[in-house]
Amino acid sequence: MKKISTIIIYFLCSSSLFSSSNYQTIEQLAKSLKLFGGTKASVQWEKIFSSQRHLKRYHLEHLDHNTKEQLQHYLIQHAADSKQPIVPGV
Repeated sequence: MKKISTIIIYFLCSSSLFSSSNYQTIEQLAKSLKLFGGTKASVQWEKIFSSQRHLKRYHLEHLDHNTKEQLQHYLIQHAADSKQPIVPGV
């Protein structure tokens, strides 16, 4: 089952839907990957996006460079230590 969901995530992330600079699309991508900015501090998000091991852990290694940058920016902007944190269920 995990392999199927990884394939689905890969397909979704590699599609042109997530390569646009649409801010709403990045928010949807973060939700689909179950990534919420408020669950980590800014420094933690930076560490995740700078480590190949962490990228694999969160299934982000297949995203194109532009999408990774947008997703990182979105998550840091809404990190737990930011002025506008976003946490699941809120």
